[in-house]
Amino acid sequence: MRIRFRRGAAPPRLHCADVVELVSGYFDGALEPEVAERVSAHLAECDGCTAYYDQIRATVTGLRGLELSGLSDEACAALLHAFRDWHRLT
Repeated sequence: MRIRFRRGAAPPRLHCADVVELVSGYFDGALEPEVAERVSAHLAECDGCTAYYDQIRATVTGLRGLELSGLSDEACAALLHAFRDWHRLT
């Protein structure tokens, strides 16, 4: 995600909703350095977002070695459908 702000102007503070949108990229190290720095600053001040980030990290770490071969084709299709449409559920 590319976030732009005026040169010389202090970047606006991130809101919790922004961090939720950026947390995957932050976890993966895929954000631009200035955006990652803003996420880090927000996490340093927000206990709720820090807890959310910790939950994402624990989930990814726990699932890292999971074998998908035990899932039926129907279960895989249902999961893919749910994740593709997650934004419609909120």
